[in-house]
Amino acid sequence: MVQHAHRKQEIEDILLTTETAPNLNITKRIEIVTAECAFGMNMFKDLFAGTRNVFGGRSKAVQSTMRDSRRLALYELKKEAYEVGANAVVGVDLDYVELSSTGTMIILVASGTAVLLEQNVDA
Repeated sequence: MVQHAHRKQEIEDILLTTETAPNLNITKRIEIVTAECAFGMNMFKDLFAGTRNVFGGRSKAVQSTMRDSRRLALYELKKEAYEVGANAVVGVDLDYVELSSTGTMIILVASGTAVLLEQNVDA
């Protein structure tokens, strides 16, 4: 159980940045990594019907679901980077893609370049 907690912490510690990292000391570019999170739009339509915020027509339930999807996709991106031996992912990009012409399924794709950054070792 301790080893599992240690692995989880190592995954959490992976740096994600949208920058291409000119100011980071990249010692190795490993590979492109991606993570996908799919969700149905019918769920959003149902949520919109009952939870629309009067101010601006925003739905807190939809925003919460989108936020959770983004967090899940970014965590999965960190796991992919961990599996290939990276300690960071640079150039992270998030894209929402409609999977069907009827708009019933959306996929969130997170992608970036898994890299190994130089580690600062304090003496």
